Amino acid sequence: MEKLVFSGLILLVVLFTIELRVASAGWLKAHATFYGGSDASGTMGGACGYGNLNTDGYGIKTAALSTALFNDGKSCGGCYQIVCDASQVPQWCLSGTSITITATNFCPPNFALPSDNGGWCNPPRPHFDMSQPAFEMIAKYKAGIVPILYRKVGCKRSGAIRFTINGKDFFELVLISNVGGAGDISLVWIKGSKMSNWESMSRNWGANWQSLSYLNGQSLSFRIQLSNGKTLTAFDVAPSNWRFGQSFISKVQS
Repeated sequence: MEKLVFSGLILLVVLFTIELRVASAGWLKAHATFYGGSDASGTMGGACGYGNLNTDGYGIKTAALSTALFNDGKSCGGCYQIVCDASQVPQWCLSGTSITITATNFCPPNFALPSDNGGWCNPPRPHFDMSQPAFEMIAKYKAGIVPILYRKVGCKRSGAIRFTINGKDFFELVLISNVGGAGDISLVWIKGSKMSNWESMSRNWGANWQSLSYLNGQSLSFRIQLSNGKTLTAFDVAPSNWRFGQSFISKVQS
């Protein structure tokens, strides 16, 4: 009996220590589910506007964020470190694991279901609907949903920032992807080679930014400001003979 009591005390001390470390490290509580199938094929595209997540630099370590976290698309491209909260469901968590995911989609609310029983992404709940492969890196498939701890972290990307230009004359819709550092973008400017000043772009949706200027026949440069305030300038990303529907890889990365 004494051994059992002593073991119980040790467990309480360990859990208390973990709680202190979590609090000091700026971790926040949420829940996670999964979608997209075992190969994550169902996660392609999404509310951030990224197309093929593999070619856009994000792979399978992605998640759709609830309204509280998605922030009308301002969180697109941001990275979050996630751990399964073993202090609550040790039977479902994979011990000693964590994962860093990129926000690439929106998890819509389902007001037909209660927030604690199916309406996981209902406001004001912070929730991550992870790709299935990402979820299975921290928890068991059969769990379905697990409590997690998360924190915003920097993004590590391979290669440089990519700009994809869609739209038509007097309407340039530019998807900006594969952004490192903070990952999520706050402001964007564009400058044609025939322009003397930088022009502010506005967020159209997700990671798509728009300009209403006629920029045909000009080489295009971009300046972006990340959510942490860092500013990056990519000069002459698109040559003067660029066409709508083309993608261009810059020479800059955060």
